[in-house]
Formats: sequence, C-alpha cells, structure tokens
Amino acid sequence: MLRICLVFVLLLPTLTHAAERLAGRVDVIDADTWDVGGVRVRLHGIDAPELDQTCQDSDGSSWPCGAWATHRVRQKYQGQTASCVPLDRDRYGRIIAQCKVERVDVAAQIVGQGLAFAYRKYSDVYVRAEKGAKVRNRGLHQTQVQVPWVHRAEGKTKSSEGCRIKGNVSSKGEKAFHVPGQTYYAKTRISAAKGERWFCSTAEARAAGWRAARR
Repeated sequence: MLRICLVFVLLLPTLTHAAERLAGRVDVIDADTWDVGGVRVRLHGIDAPELDQTCQDSDGSSWPCGAWATHRVRQKYQGQTASCVPLDRDRYGRIIAQCKVERVDVAAQIVGQGLAFAYRKYSDVYVRAEKGAKVRNRGLHQTQVQVPWVHRAEGKTKSSEGCRIKGNVSSKGEKAFHVPGQTYYAKTRISAAKGERWFCSTAEARAAGWRAARR
C-alpha cells in the first residue's frame, strides 16, 4: 500500500502539468494574441505591432504594418491545432503561454519571419530569432517601424499630457504638423530618432519651425 501511495505522489506533478496544457483550434485575433480552443492566449516572449500601427517605407510613405502582420500570421495559422503550455496570466485575463503547431514553436517562427519582436522585458528566448530576421531583412525589418511597446507608451504619454499635434518630418526633410481630424493624422507616427515630436498647440508647432499639413 505504501509503495502504491509513493508511486501516486511521484506521478502527481506530471499529471498536474499535463492538465494545465491546453489545445485546440487556432483563431488569430492579432499576430501575438490567439484564441486556442476558445481560450484567449497571449504568446509568451514576443510583441507584434498593434492592429492600428503603421510603418514607413524608405520613401516616407506609411502603410498598415500592424494589420499586415496579423494577416500574415492568420494566413499561416488560422484553423490549425495548437498545443500550449500556460505560464502566467496578464492583467487583461489572457493566459500567457508557449504554443506549438505541429511541434514547432510558433513564437519563434513569427519572430523569425519578421512579423513580431522579441519582448525582452519578459523574456530573451526569441532574441536570436529576431537577430536572424533582422540580418536577413525579413518582414518588418525592411521598413521603419516603431517597436510596439514604445508605440503604446507614446500613445499613453500623449493622452495623459493632452498634446495631440504630431510634428512629422518627411523623407525630404520637410517639417509639417498634423492635427486630429486631418486625412493623414491617424497614419502619422512620431519617431524621435528622426527629430519628430508632439506639440500641445499649433502656435508651439509653428514657433518650432513646423508648418500645417495640407491634408
């Protein structure tokens, strides 16, 4: 009897671990957030552009890179069966997990294809995959892109300070500011590295040398 109890105790961690796994059909919400068997999952260790995020080509034109990354991930994984190991739960109630499709780590594939970045704040597991994608100029690494965590932080700062006028620098070095409601306001992203900035008033923008955008 003692031997049987001992065997059960030894097996208990394995059984518990197995019970924590989840598996099911993949429904892609965005590039790093999926529903797996109806359970909302945030892929561990990676961060993809927000759905409304835009990037800039070499000629300065903007394009919807967040929607593009989601589309590419959806093309590859939608309807597939994933097996996930939950690691934590975030503040939105989503399960943070490492997931595999056909025994391959999907986060490593997504980062390796240049569709997301290694989320170094939480893990360095995918740093090597990101470096490989950057060297090979894959996906988002072909364009001017703001990493998602900076994009989100910038949005929060803008909102909290009430400074919503965007001072943009074109590929020709021309400075123009965009105000909410203009045609290209939503698509305009601010890059401090290019000398772009936020303004709290049109007077402040003009005084700094920016002109009003035509549209």
